[in-house]
Amino acid sequence: MKDSAGESPESSDCTIKMRLNPQRRKDKVVIGCGAGFGGDRPLAALKLLQRVRHLDYLVLECLAERTLAERCADMKSGGKGYDPRISEWMELLLPLSVERGVCIITNMGAKSPYGAQQEVLRIASKLGIDLRVGLAYQSSISIVGADDQLKFDDGVCFFTPFLRLYEFLLNIEKFPLVIGVQQDDASVYLGAAPIVECLSSYSPDVIVTSRVADASLFLAPMVFELGWNWNELELLAQGSLAGHLLECGCQLTGGYYMHPGDEHRNMSFKDLLDVSLPFAEVTFDGKVCVAKPEGSGGVLSFATCAEQLLYEVGDPGAYITPDVIVDFLDVTFEPLSADRVVCFGAKPSPESIPQELLMLRSKEKGWKGWGEISYGGRESIRRAKAAEFLVRAWMEESCPGKGEKVISYIIGFDSLRIPSPDDLHSKVSDVRLRMDGLFEEEEHALRFVKEFAALYTNGPAGGGGISTGWKKEIFLQKELVKRESVHWEISASGNGVTRSPRRNESGDDVFSSSSSAEEPERSGGFRPGGGEMFLYEVAHCRAGDKGDDLNLSIVPHHPGDVERVKAVVTEDWVKGMMMSSFWDEKAKVEVYEVRGIGALNVVVRNVLDGGVNCSRRIDRHGKTLSDVVLSQKIILP
Repeated sequence: MKDSAGESPESSDCTIKMRLNPQRRKDKVVIGCGAGFGGDRPLAALKLLQRVRHLDYLVLECLAERTLAERCADMKSGGKGYDPRISEWMELLLPLSVERGVCIITNMGAKSPYGAQQEVLRIASKLGIDLRVGLAYQSSISIVGADDQLKFDDGVCFFTPFLRLYEFLLNIEKFPLVIGVQQDDASVYLGAAPIVECLSSYSPDVIVTSRVADASLFLAPMVFELGWNWNELELLAQGSLAGHLLECGCQLTGGYYMHPGDEHRNMSFKDLLDVSLPFAEVTFDGKVCVAKPEGSGGVLSFATCAEQLLYEVGDPGAYITPDVIVDFLDVTFEPLSADRVVCFGAKPSPESIPQELLMLRSKEKGWKGWGEISYGGRESIRRAKAAEFLVRAWMEESCPGKGEKVISYIIGFDSLRIPSPDDLHSKVSDVRLRMDGLFEEEEHALRFVKEFAALYTNGPAGGGGISTGWKKEIFLQKELVKRESVHWEISASGNGVTRSPRRNESGDDVFSSSSSAEEPERSGGFRPGGGEMFLYEVAHCRAGDKGDDLNLSIVPHHPGDVERVKAVVTEDWVKGMMMSSFWDEKAKVEVYEVRGIGALNVVVRNVLDGGVNCSRRIDRHGKTLSDVVLSQKIILP
């Protein structure tokens, strides 16, 4: 397959460079989210394409810290390094996306963007579709000064055709300098610039990237189509708000929101089944409207937008992207109908542009061994505790001192490690013991698995359904790196010669209210204080994670309740609730008030036992903690 540009790839470092005479190609651009994580549903993306005929772009955001770590491990073991599901996605989406002129942007390239590009071209050829696939990826990171420009490639050199043998031979005398550098799969969060340049240079049908900040995947087509420049920070802030909401996928439109125990969030199973992925219309002057197809299921409302606004943002006054640092404190939402919400108020923070970028390095963390066994009927909890006692004792006998590496919990009783009201446990009739150990040596993980399996004939009565396993664990170490040290490249390849121009159908203006649906209001009436109640009764909550940090958004049902909730949800209250959840001296609680939506954002740092890739928690992300927090009894002033 030949390079459609007919020339060498373009490259740059990540310093901010103004666009030269950017042209406004459209007054508004329509961008859909086709995937919000690596396990999302391709059929849902196809339905969005079918329902929203005026889409310009469809973004497949499939690369999180967990999936990036998986791709690193895959590459080290001789695998492909890109998301293997890209074939499934493209086979389903390409026929309609190409017909409609919808450009697909995806970070499924992960550690091998070139390999992913070739797979997309293979699928297109199989389908008989002429296709041009662009690449926008991190090519290298400098490890010496600009005068020398010696670089190390974090594995990309094995997966791209652009590293020439003579370049290695010319610099062979310098390579001993990099022998001492651990080539540990460093991935930097790129911004929107390489995607913008790829769109400008090649007009591709698909763009495959390496690690790019989630919001930047969506911001790039806005910058390109609307003629924005990198110093128009107010516009970049609003565009990043749109991208931050869209990358949540169906979570913005009612997925991960329905709750039959909460009258404010309940919906029918049928509505939940028909939940649609979202899209947004963004205008050249920064107006943002997020939407779902008219008449689709799920729910798009102030409440769903508020939850996702705070999802994993840390300090909402300084949400850092590679393109702009955004202040979300005054963001608010105005529903126009059951399917449309206008988003206002994002602005650049005082320190508006990050001078350094976030880099993730893949590091080995040791060996995980785990086991599970179920008990039912009378005294099931006591039998599970007896089994735990035996495994710990056997482990100490065979590997003295290694028992302290093991944690245990009883699923259905205490597995989330935060106290729940006693009445929730009063009728427990079946439980499952889970034990996790993280060891330095594989032999200790194997020994733990063998000792756990011995419960079948040596443990308490009635245990069954044992499952065990072990594997090498890695984690992603976070570092900051100067912009000028990070380099990216863009290129494009095609599988055909004659091409029709991309076309899009014009659609309705989503900023106008729909006559077919009533405009929803923010739910929840004022709740009298003074008596004991569950936090559930006055607020809803969403939990997320960033590395070892937990992020909890607490959004009152009544907009005037934020001051009363703030009086209860203090740093000390959160700390007291979390003390049994892997608390250590490094843990720290931060509580932020978000004025625009009348909510709180709670950040608990260093509390997830190392984070999603190596945690011994049964819920490595900490996402289940949202409802455990809401189950706490409070007295509202």
